[in-house]
Amino acid sequence: MGSLRQLGTEQQVALLFVILFGLLLLASALAAVRLLRERAGRDYARARRWRGELRALWIGSAVFWLAWVSGSVGATVLFGVVSFLALREYITLLRTRASDHRSLLLAFFVVLPVQYALVGSRSFDLFSVFIPVYMFLAIPVVSALAGDPERFLERNAKIQWGVMVCVYGLSHAPALLLLDFPRLQGRGAFLLFFLVVVVVCGQIGQALARHWVRALPVARQIDRGFSYRAFGAGLLVAGLVGAAMYWVTPFKPGQALAMALIAAGAGALGEFVMSALKRDAGVSHWGNAVAITGAVGLLDRLAPLCFAAPVFFHSARWYFQLRP
Repeated sequence: MGSLRQLGTEQQVALLFVILFGLLLLASALAAVRLLRERAGRDYARARRWRGELRALWIGSAVFWLAWVSGSVGATVLFGVVSFLALREYITLLRTRASDHRSLLLAFFVVLPVQYALVGSRSFDLFSVFIPVYMFLAIPVVSALAGDPERFLERNAKIQWGVMVCVYGLSHAPALLLLDFPRLQGRGAFLLFFLVVVVVCGQIGQALARHWVRALPVARQIDRGFSYRAFGAGLLVAGLVGAAMYWVTPFKPGQALAMALIAAGAGALGEFVMSALKRDAGVSHWGNAVAITGAVGLLDRLAPLCFAAPVFFHSARWYFQLRP
């Protein structure tokens, strides 16, 4: 591990992407073989779903690579576009009224670009409070000016919630690229890689535990697969992976373990909360609404990251007392 930490930044990046895409190639080959073997079996649908999950991982890995090669400015713009698409998908599943158009225009064309502009300018103090303080108050004011009091609180709460998750939460991902640690300048980019990997590994560990460990669900009407045992198993997997990856971060092994637990825990709980939101919207999966709303399941992929990114960012910044 000491020799790995002695590598230059470009060498470490190359090694990380070789490992990442190598594992994806191996998993894709195994999925293709399984799909051929199960073509006539009862597990064919499950094999196809697994192949779809791998396709999503390929797309996410490609997006991460593009964010890396495009630099901090390009990554900020790229995540801004993804945030726009996620917010659009969220809004399509809500019942809005004509009087909500002003608030939606404010969310899409003022709040979102200003938030990411604050990220790109490293105005961390302002970007941390811009949405939860100023825009949280501005959105209902704009809505009230439309003169429609019907379901006023419900309508505004839904819009505020979407902005908090899809814009505020996700904007912390590119902000990690801009964090500079003392004597370790330029290591902030590795934090984003670390965050995504531990969150994904936590999800995989939790999904495997659902099939292997029998446990009572915490909230059956929201998610029958979410249990404390599965949640703990996901944390264990993410923690071990995070501790093993400490060499790509400014953390020591114990610190990497703790940060991985924080990120994976927030991501798993975020996915659970999003499941409740989906139930409330009347869909079991965002992709089920594609024919009507155009939803493509983007929020299913981003929900854990939207919750984990702000918790991880502020934990790292507070613990290490980092400044922009």
